[in-house]
Amino acid sequence: MATHTFRVQAAAPRRHVFDLWTNLNRLPEWLTGVTRVTDITGPAGRAGTHYTLWFGPIRCPQEILEAVPGRMVRTRFRSPLLRGEMLVTFETQASGTRVTQEFRTNGFVPAVAARLLATGSYSGSFQGELEVFARLVQRSASASDAGECAVDSVGL
Repeated sequence: MATHTFRVQAAAPRRHVFDLWTNLNRLPEWLTGVTRVTDITGPAGRAGTHYTLWFGPIRCPQEILEAVPGRMVRTRFRSPLLRGEMLVTFETQASGTRVTQEFRTNGFVPAVAARLLATGSYSGSFQGELEVFARLVQRSASASDAGECAVDSVGL
């Protein structure tokens, strides 16, 4: 099992950051390669919800194992290339919200694939996607009125 941890600071309130993270309609805006999301069984910020991410013709089933709204989401993912779990936490900081994303992969091939995606901050790397997400959050927060979220949430 390989573990990779990434962090980013987003200049927005924690609840706003969580709401955007769990907005399945907006995943393609920051998660490189996602072409669609299907098979949604419930709210993306609630334990027990299942959905499928599509990277072109490749499906990646997801299951929310645990969620504390506004604070954390733990997800299991399975695709031909990557298998494992992801824990994302949201912590209030003086300058906004710190997002910490931890990937734990299962198996040799997923460990190698995760290592390649964990190296650097290029577009498509885990860190690069997290940085794109932080910029999206900041733009969204700037466009909202007096700290209210301007996020079109799915199931929240």
